[in-house]
Formats: sequence, structure tokens, C-alpha cells
Amino acid sequence: MNKSFVKTLALAVSAFILVSALIIYPKEAFDASLRGLNMWWTVVFPSLLPFFIFSEMLIGFGVVRFIGVLLEPFMRPLFRVPGSGGFVLAMGMASGFPAGAKLTARLRQEGQITVSEAERLVSFTNSSNPLFIFGAIAVGFFKNPSVGIILALSHYLGNICVGFLMRFHGSNDRTTERNKRPHSFKTALQEMHHTRLKDNRPIGKLLGDAVTSSIQTLLMIGGFIILFSVLNRLLFLMDITTLVSHFFSYLLLLFGFSQELSLPLISGIFEITLGSQMTSKVSDSVLWQQIAIVSFILAFSGFSVQAQVASILAETDIRFSPFFIARLFHGLFSVILSLLLWKPLSPYILAAQPATSPEGANPFSSLYSFDFLYQYLELCLSYGPLLTIFFLCFYIYLRMNRWKTN
Repeated sequence: MNKSFVKTLALAVSAFILVSALIIYPKEAFDASLRGLNMWWTVVFPSLLPFFIFSEMLIGFGVVRFIGVLLEPFMRPLFRVPGSGGFVLAMGMASGFPAGAKLTARLRQEGQITVSEAERLVSFTNSSNPLFIFGAIAVGFFKNPSVGIILALSHYLGNICVGFLMRFHGSNDRTTERNKRPHSFKTALQEMHHTRLKDNRPIGKLLGDAVTSSIQTLLMIGGFIILFSVLNRLLFLMDITTLVSHFFSYLLLLFGFSQELSLPLISGIFEITLGSQMTSKVSDSVLWQQIAIVSFILAFSGFSVQAQVASILAETDIRFSPFFIARLFHGLFSVILSLLLWKPLSPYILAAQPATSPEGANPFSSLYSFDFLYQYLELCLSYGPLLTIFFLCFYIYLRMNRWKTN
């Protein structure tokens, strides 16, 4: 019996078990599906869409190439990636998962980076955005905005450490004549002009392509969010999550962590939001242990986000395995950094008054001290669904026009 046949058999059996679970637990699966859908059309779609559209336009207009030439002396020695990687890193931090993978794939499709450079770049440019760390986790789950400081520092610094580590990945890329040219402001302008002329799409078509491509990616992301929300719930109902958590409980005990954190950790390995929420509710553990577990969950990104990245990278020749290995290292670095940061920051974090919110109240109400984050999140919660429906209708209109034209 060869490996290929065993793989086929395993996939078939797994699919059969999951379909059977859907039939046995239809209500629970439906509720989990609604939870994933609500997260996607309320927050994920409206928050990521502007970043995706403007990023596509900046690439088409040559602005990313302009930034890349200027940042080349900084990004190349540190991370062995082109200067355009600085733009991807900034956008990935600002907009969150999986923007870094989306932009890396676009740069690879445009021929602005090599395969090895793309694999290095995608490994450290995917991160959670500040809104999720401070808003959803720190305030919404832990009821303490100060927790977001240590989570954000360990998360972003851990990603930079991954970037330093991954600079040793891959073969030595041949330096092109373009990279040998001086990285002056004038050269950057010339490269931007050259890139725009090479693209040669009218503004209207560029905008339409940007909207279409962005919405297609977000539809794929929405599908994965719903799928893994249901999958996580079904695995819990079938006691598979509980069974696996027994092994992790002994592993956590070995490192001095509470065994009660094993189930939230397993849930977080599949889906970030649920795992972080469950971790914050574990009473039989101290705060530094909860922060360390959430730091790992955020860094590992969950199989849901990893599946989104794998789907995006599948359209290119970029391999997924370096990204997965980088997530393991990111998790390790984030946990170590959270433990190192706990001692100097713990007096401030513990002294911060937890936000008390009555049952049924808006969990983000204490974000008033973070005015920009509060207003942005309120806009997403209030107008996110309307914005999602509008752009989906606009996407259908664009697709119908192209179908008629062809």
C-alpha cells in the first residue's frame, strides 16, 4: 500500500466523519457557521477591503516599486528581501492576516521578487493588527487594555526575530542590474515611472481589477473563517479536542503552566479568536500564563489563517512549508518575549483597573481611551454589513459587465 493511497484513504475517511458530524449536530454546526459569517461580514471584510484595494493600486501605479528602491539599503542587509518588503511589512501589521501573503504573492506575480525572497518575506509579514490585539483580546476578553501592550510587543518583535532568522533561508539570489543601481530619490522616481508604463492599464481598469481581485480574496477568506469555525465546534463536540488536550496538559505542566490552559490552546491552534477568548476565561491560572498562551496563539495564527495563506500562495510558485515553520518559530519567540517583558511591565498591567462591563453590554465600550481604535471598531460594527453587501453587489456588477464584454 503506497503513501498516495493511504493519503487518499485518510482524506476520504476524515471527510466522511466530518459530514456525519454535520448530520448529527446540525444546530451546533449552523450556529458556528453564523458566528464565522458574522465575524467576516462585520469586521474582516470592511476592515481588510480598503487595504487590499489601495495596495493593488499602489502596486499598479509603481508606488511600491518607488518605496522599494528607497528602502533597499535597509531591508536587503537585515532580511535579504527587496526594499518593497518594507511596504509589505507595514501593510501586514496595519491590516492584519493575511494581507502580508496577499501582497507578497502580488509582488511575486509582478516579478519584483524571487521565489526565495518571497518565501522569506511572507514568513514575517503576516501578523495580527493592533485593532484585534487591543480591542478584541485586551479589552473584549481580558477587560484590561494594558494587556494589549505586552501582547503587541511580543507579537511584533517576535515577527521581526523571525525575519532575522529567515534571512538564512534559501539560496543566494543573483543580484540584478536593477538592484546594483544607486538607491537615490531620482532612481526611485524613474523606477516608479517604468513600472507604471509596464503595467499600462487605464485608471478605470486598474481600479476595477483591484476591486475584483480584493473581493475574490476576501470571499475565499470568508469561506475559510466559516469552515474552521464549524470544524472547531465539531471537533469539540466529538471530544477530539478534549482528547488531544490531555497530551498538551502534560506538556504545559512540564513548563509550569496550568493544565486548564490545554483546551484553549488546542482551540487556538485551529482558530485565534475562540482560543484567545477561552484562555482569558481560565480561572485556574495566573495572568502571565494566559498572556504567554495567547501570545503563542496569535503568533501561530491558527490553521484557519494558515489555510487562507496556503490558498493565496497556491496561485504562485511560493512554497507554504517555510511559512508554516516560521509560524512555529514565531510562536516560540513570542512566548519567550512575553515572559521577558512580564517582569518590567507587570506592575503597570496589574495596576490597571480592569474594565467592568455588565452582561450584554458592548465589550469594547472601554476603548474610549483608545479613541481611534474605538471609533474604527464602532464603524465596522455599525456599517460593516452594509459596506459588505454594497461591495458584493458592485463585484457582481463588474463580473457581469466583463462577461458581456467577452
